[in-house]
Amino acid sequence: MTTSNHRAAGVRRIAVYSGTFDPITLGHEDVIRRAAGLFDELIVAVAVAHHKKTLFTLEQRLAMVAQAFAGQPQVRVLPFEGLMMDFCREQGACAVVRGIRNVTDFDYEAQMAAMNRKLAPGVETVFLLPQAEQQCISSTLVREIAKLGGDVAQMVSAPVVEHLRRATLAA
Repeated sequence: MTTSNHRAAGVRRIAVYSGTFDPITLGHEDVIRRAAGLFDELIVAVAVAHHKKTLFTLEQRLAMVAQAFAGQPQVRVLPFEGLMMDFCREQGACAVVRGIRNVTDFDYEAQMAAMNRKLAPGVETVFLLPQAEQQCISSTLVREIAKLGGDVAQMVSAPVVEHLRRATLAA
């Protein structure tokens, strides 16, 4: 069923944008805002991330994302674990949104999109690039800069700067 058929049938177009968001960056926020404008509802799926040692707990990461989009009712923030395509089916999503910053991201994400298509043929993958000034930002670099006492104010929102300050003081 094409997108126009979904709209004609009155079906809400739901997309999922997943990540660890440890922490959420301005690049993530940019992709989320633009994706929210393309779909009726955007679910930001915050990964439990058992496989990663995160700086922030799942609850903290969920709270940071929710705080960033508190004024946007079309953005929902939910935790997830397991296969993204299973989560998409559970949520009734027609698309997965992926942010890509560079060719390396694209190579990885193209492989994931092909595999996801095998797992859930009815769920499309949509790639969005963050604004040019945010393409160099990654959560990993933000965490490292913050740990070393650097200024991350141009990479994350003010509330996230405060979360990072507290986390690095506690470490």
